[in-house]
Amino acid sequence: MPASYGFLSTYPPTQCGLATFNAALATHLNGHLGNGVVRLVAGDDQGGLAVDKAAPRVVHTWPTDQPGGWAAAANALNRYDVVIVQHEYGIYPGDAGDEVLPLLRALKKPKIVVLHTVLANPDAMQRVVLERIVAVADAVVTMTDTARRRLAECYQVDPRKISVIPHGANSHSTNSPSTGVRGRTEVPHLLTWGLLGPGKGIEWALRALAELDEPRPQYTVAGRTHPKVLEHSGDVYRDGLKKLAADLGVAAVVRWEDKYLDQAELSALIRSADVVVLPYDSTEQVTSGVLIEAVGAGVPVVATEFPHAVELLADGPGLLVPHQDPAAMAAAVRRLLADPDVTSRLTGLAGGPTLRWPAVAARYQALAAKLLTTRTPAAAAASVPA
Repeated sequence: MPASYGFLSTYPPTQCGLATFNAALATHLNGHLGNGVVRLVAGDDQGGLAVDKAAPRVVHTWPTDQPGGWAAAANALNRYDVVIVQHEYGIYPGDAGDEVLPLLRALKKPKIVVLHTVLANPDAMQRVVLERIVAVADAVVTMTDTARRRLAECYQVDPRKISVIPHGANSHSTNSPSTGVRGRTEVPHLLTWGLLGPGKGIEWALRALAELDEPRPQYTVAGRTHPKVLEHSGDVYRDGLKKLAADLGVAAVVRWEDKYLDQAELSALIRSADVVVLPYDSTEQVTSGVLIEAVGAGVPVVATEFPHAVELLADGPGLLVPHQDPAAMAAAVRRLLADPDVTSRLTGLAGGPTLRWPAVAARYQALAAKLLTTRTPAAAAASVPA
C-alpha cells in the first residue's frame, strides 16, 4: 500500500513560492491518496484560516502568530506515514523560527525537511536552529548541489542525511524550440516573473533594455508586490521602477502584470517568451523556482550570477552576467535574440524529464521508502535530541 504523506508548509490560497512548491509536490506524491497538509498561516495572510475548496488537502492550520501552535500541528502530522516539512526563514515563529524544533521532536514518523535557503553567513541563532533541524530530521533535502556543499561544509551536520532533489517544473508549461510550440512574434518578448520587491533587480533589467537598439523587445514584469513589502513600504519599489522606465525612455515597451498568476496564465506567458531575464541582486539564492520553471520550459535564460543560476546555467540553458551590470545583460539578450543557433544549443540542454514534477516526486518517494525501511523504533527514539 502506498505511503501517506503529511506536509507542513504555507499552502494555497496563500500566494508565495513555497506554497506553490508544496502544492505541486503534494499533488504528485500519490495524488490525493491520503495526503494531508498542515498549513502555516501568518496573521497578515489574506487567505485567512478557512479550509475550503481552494485548499482541499488542508487538515489543520497553524496560526503562527499564536504561541504553542506547534503541538496541535504535530498531532495532525503524526497521522501520516511520512512527514515532509518545508523550511524557510520567516515562516515559523520564535527566534530564527525555532518553534519548528519542538514540532520536529514531537513527530513520531520519519520526517524529511526540505531546505529552501542555506545561508553562507547566518547569524548565530540561524546557525544553531538549522543545525538542530538537521540533527532531529531523518533526512534533509537541498535543491542544488551548491546548497548541499554549503550545508555540509559551513554547518556542523551529518552529511549522510543530505539528499539533493531539484525543484520541480510543470510539464504543461514545457516547450521545445524544435516543435514550434512557443509562439514567436515580430517583436521579441523578454519576461521576468515572481513576487516583486527590492532585490529583484528589475532596475538593472530596465537599464539593459534601454541599451538595446530600436525596435526594442517588449519586456513583461509579472507578479504582485510581495505581501511583506506591501505591508512595510507599500508599492514604493514598483512605482520607482515605473518612474525609472519613463526616465530611460522604455516605458512604452514595459508591461506590468500586477497580479499573482495561476498556473494556466503563467504557462501561457512563459510560452510567449523568447528570453527569461533574472536580474536578481542576491548572492545567496541557492534555489529559484522561477529559474527551474524557465529551464524546464526550454526558454533561454539570462541571469545574474546567483548560486543556483551558476550551478544550472554555467554549462546549460542560458547565459550568466555579473550582478548590476546592465551592459553585460543587454549584450547577453542581444546575443540570444540575434543568433538562433545559440538559442537552440542552449535550450537543448534544458535537463529534460528529470526536472519535471513526476520525476522529482519519484525521488521523494524513493527517499521516503528508504526511511520507512531503515528507521526502526529504537533509531527513531535515538534521533530525538533532549
